Amino acid sequence: MEPGNQTSTSEFFLLGFSQDPEHQPILFGMFLSMFVVTVLGNLLIILTIISDSHLHTPMYFFLVNLSLADICFISTTIPKMLVNIQTQNRSITYAGCITQMYFFMVFGGMDTFLLTLMAYDRFVAVCHPLHYLVIMNLHLCGLLVLASWFISMMYSLMQSLLMLRLSFCTNWVIQHFYCELAQALTIACSDTLVSHILLYIMVTALLGIVPFAGILFSYTQIVSSILKIPSADGRYKAFSTCGSHLSVVSLFYGTGLGVYLSSGASPSSWKAMVASVMYTVVTPMLNPFIYSLRNRDINRALQRLLRRILYVQ
Repeated sequence: MEPGNQTSTSEFFLLGFSQDPEHQPILFGMFLSMFVVTVLGNLLIILTIISDSHLHTPMYFFLVNLSLADICFISTTIPKMLVNIQTQNRSITYAGCITQMYFFMVFGGMDTFLLTLMAYDRFVAVCHPLHYLVIMNLHLCGLLVLASWFISMMYSLMQSLLMLRLSFCTNWVIQHFYCELAQALTIACSDTLVSHILLYIMVTALLGIVPFAGILFSYTQIVSSILKIPSADGRYKAFSTCGSHLSVVSLFYGTGLGVYLSSGASPSSWKAMVASVMYTVVTPMLNPFIYSLRNRDINRALQRLLRRILYVQ
């Protein structure tokens, strides 16, 4: 059979965490719980912001998009993993694998861009408070989000199209719990140089260095402005508006860096999959808790929403 024909009709096999039948119920229960908590938590954040007019500001507009991206991000990997565990079938079709890769890259990229936009929003709010509403107008916020979606989709489309050109001869096992691009490239039997260059340069620069540099610059300016505030109470209030976002950024980039370093050091190791779980599952799950626990506006809006729900009932 020709490699090209074989590619179009064959399936990939996702190795996952364990093939021991005794571990399957534990894995299924654990990941199902995290998936449900992530979806419900982010939906609650979205509903709270939409229903409360006090939260109709640029910062919470970006947060709604971040919560939506997190729901989609976790939905690209965990449902298929749960089906595979339940059915004891680790296969995923070739088309399904490419589709999963595409949407994983789209929503992962959106998380990166949205965190950068939120850092810029906090920079304007703290450093240029008198011009905040003029600079961060609805038109600009909408354009920034649309541009982020466009860049994420174009990059993901390029990588997916390059994957379609590759041949897979004999090894169809991806040593991961989802169709991870770098893992798929290692088992291809055709030239993957262009794909690797695009993967590492674009991911490192477009989704790594540039957004992180933007966040770092924003917070450098924010800290500089906060230190100029004469009163301690004023400094605390100014910094408290950034606390939730800074916590999410630390969690996102900390786990993302763990994935990058673990995959580079040992691409097929169990540790690499654990690091990926932190990045793809734990981070989206914790974001709603961070914003609800550390953000007074979200806390108050949640209380108002719950009171309205209880009053209706």
